Amino acid sequence: MFWSKQKKDEIEVEGVVGKVAAEAEGLFRSGKMHCAEAVLAAIRSNFAPQIPEAVVRMASGFGGGSGSGCVCGAVAGGTIALALVLQEDKKQISSLTKELHKWFKEQYGATCCKVITQKDKGGCPLLTGNVAGKVAEMLKVTQEK
Repeated sequence: MFWSKQKKDEIEVEGVVGKVAAEAEGLFRSGKMHCAEAVLAAIRSNFAPQIPEAVVRMASGFGGGSGSGCVCGAVAGGTIALALVLQEDKKQISSLTKELHKWFKEQYGATCCKVITQKDKGGCPLLTGNVAGKVAEMLKVTQEK
């Protein structure tokens, strides 16, 4: 589909999704944050700027698969970000978390950091941006309902 044929809402969703994805990837590449922090920081700044930046530090233990190499830190950061923005709607948080995990597994074949990085550790910055963009897309769609 050509961009000129897209509806205004689709362009706005893509705009915020792209912005959040680029921001998260940039934060990761800067070396100032790992995957979980970068995803959470990008979502916080674009969807919940009233939340203190200190909240992002809560995700600092999730990088590299929470130290054990298991759950991808970007997915963990995305899960925290969903709860940060949606706060009291536990049913929706649960539903979107499942959707995020399913999407991630379809994209990358697994949700385990060890499995994903075994083949290519250099893909983490892009993966981080993609997860942040997906979470932004999910939140934007949720807010429009």
